[in-house]
Amino acid sequence: MRNVYFNHDGSVDDLVSLLLLLQMPDVRLTGVGVVGADSYLEPALAASRKIIDRFGHGAQLDVAASDSRGVHPFPKEWRLDAFSLDALPILNEAGTITTPVAEKPAHLDLIDKVTHTDGPTTLVMTGPLTDLARALTVDPSITAKIDKLYWMGGTFDGRGNVAEPEQDGTTEWNAFWDPEAVKTVWDSDLAIQMVGLESTRQVPLTPAVRQHWATQRQHPAIDFIGQGYALVPALQHFETNSTYFLWDVLTTVASETPAIVTTKQVTSDVLTTGPGRGRTFETPTGRPITLVTTVDHDGFFQRIDELAILADK
Repeated sequence: MRNVYFNHDGSVDDLVSLLLLLQMPDVRLTGVGVVGADSYLEPALAASRKIIDRFGHGAQLDVAASDSRGVHPFPKEWRLDAFSLDALPILNEAGTITTPVAEKPAHLDLIDKVTHTDGPTTLVMTGPLTDLARALTVDPSITAKIDKLYWMGGTFDGRGNVAEPEQDGTTEWNAFWDPEAVKTVWDSDLAIQMVGLESTRQVPLTPAVRQHWATQRQHPAIDFIGQGYALVPALQHFETNSTYFLWDVLTTVASETPAIVTTKQVTSDVLTTGPGRGRTFETPTGRPITLVTTVDHDGFFQRIDELAILADK
């Protein structure tokens, strides 16, 4: 049984990732932190607590609210999805929320959970790295109890997904939200597996994927997944800046089922200034990380189904 602490930023695929983590047979979820980056904090926090209530098999967890703030906020239009997710009927049948809010903000909650959990903890982070960077600043010794960080963020192919003024198009949003945080984590001794944009483009949300989930909606978790992804734009005729890929779910599933991805070792660093700030780039003098390069598309979607169906029990 692996200890996992999950920190996410409240969008559709973050919340689907939480649902799937709760079903993984070999995972003991020790804590959850929520940052209002690709979401607004209040609905993302509430939806996380409701998912644990509805799909957590009685897990005794609390959810920590982050008080971190981004240098470059996500577009408001994307962040609004959290309100719709929180309002989905499948999360609100009970009419009350049982899972409590943690007493401390997310970065301090992370320190507490890692420190007081027996054995090492794996970090799965599907939003910006700010809470981890702040935790490392407060207590650098926690790296001794973290066996690996799985992070969705960055890209090495020069094709970013940030289309903002005074930005050169080479940066991924989770890194752009707080470039200095990425640099702080890169300068630590943590083992990192990074899922960048180059691999997530292999698992787009498409009409065929939506239709598959529609045929499986007798399973409550798959019904939730289908309803959640109905809120966001799929890849149909061409890619836009809002096209959805299964960024966070790929990161989460790969942390549990490594056979669905191929990886390579790269040495890299992070740019913190100028029009490319937040860009992750390869350099011989950088730090080593594990980069996901290719994905077993069919195996990935099959594993989503397998985990989601476990929520029936």
